Amino acid sequence: MATLEGLQAPAFSLANETGETVTLKDFAGEKYVVLYFYPKDMTPGCTTQACDFRDAQADFSEMNAVILGVSADSADQHNKFIEKHGLPFSLLVDEDHKVSEEYGVWVEKKMYGKTFMGIERSTFLIDPTGMVIKEWRKVKVPDHIKEVLKTLKTLSNQ
Repeated sequence: MATLEGLQAPAFSLANETGETVTLKDFAGEKYVVLYFYPKDMTPGCTTQACDFRDAQADFSEMNAVILGVSADSADQHNKFIEKHGLPFSLLVDEDHKVSEEYGVWVEKKMYGKTFMGIERSTFLIDPTGMVIKEWRKVKVPDHIKEVLKTLKTLSNQ
């Protein structure tokens, strides 16, 4: 997948965990959007990542950024994940993986000798004009949130 950095972020309109529609336009001209794609609710790596974002929520808010998680899980599953871990941000439902495909994160994966399609853990930092200013693909969870915050700090100090 070619990089999306420096390009307009693909527009999206997805339901969140409560069924409310969330679009990229909702934040236009106002906020940075940290759009992170993850494979599955309640799995160890995804739980660690979500909790890291949760624990840094105040820092992101201070820098005028909203966090949105995206996976192919259902709204019901997202609700359970949010309640279990006290997540203070929305998780978006991409069951048909259309948005994941537009961002180039719906990929062939291999695990235990099996090949299947799934979401590659990735994060996109989108500025208030809708431009992708940084992307992280094949994200390793440890220290990832620190990297995103550092990038955001650099931008807000310009």
